[in-house]
Amino acid sequence: MEKEIHILVVEDDNDINKLLCDIIRKSGYMTQSAYSGTEAMIYIEKQEWDMVLLDLMLPGITGEEVLLKIRENSLVPVIIISAKGEAQTKVNTLRTGADDYITKPFDIEEVSARIDSLLRRYKQVIGNELGNVLKHKDIRLDLESKIVTVKDTVVTLTAREYKILLLLMQSPKKIFTKSNIFESVWGEDFLGDDNTINVHMSNLRHKLSEVNPEVEYIETIWGMGYRLKN
Repeated sequence: MEKEIHILVVEDDNDINKLLCDIIRKSGYMTQSAYSGTEAMIYIEKQEWDMVLLDLMLPGITGEEVLLKIRENSLVPVIIISAKGEAQTKVNTLRTGADDYITKPFDIEEVSARIDSLLRRYKQVIGNELGNVLKHKDIRLDLESKIVTVKDTVVTLTAREYKILLLLMQSPKKIFTKSNIFESVWGEDFLGDDNTINVHMSNLRHKLSEVNPEVEYIETIWGMGYRLKN
């Protein structure tokens, strides 16, 4: 069963927002509406999206600012849909990280076709990468080269730190007990030596946060263990 496609529609005009959502739903995709840049960022920080349709002239945070913030941590496809038709505006947003640009007023069939086309291309790229790369927030773990990067900066890990991170990233929603981690990483029975796990986990967290101190990547579930922080 294919996973549902979720598209965030960021448009402050109620009628246009509804029209775009109707177009998207007719193609079988799920939608969420945001009516300001501030509201859009709440949704973007709360969950991962398969695509974002983004107006530029928004109350609160502008569409240009939203695009910049998205590109700090995500490669999600972004289509700009704006009344700004100047060539320089299009060039600037495409260089900033937009994948496509549609000028208002738009043709319904064209919008639908561009969404489908961009989603197909994105799924092909991600499909090629997923076999070899695990991702969480701005962490990329390359299974083939065993290189870990945060915000495109290489993070040097010990073999056991790498194995702990790999374990967590392979099951991002699972809570791993200290026993789970020790037996998986060390390959031995866990005899209750909390300090060994604590030291390695502390070092791993420190190395990740050195690159991006604003993000918490691993959370402690007290009395239970550890998992990746959503």
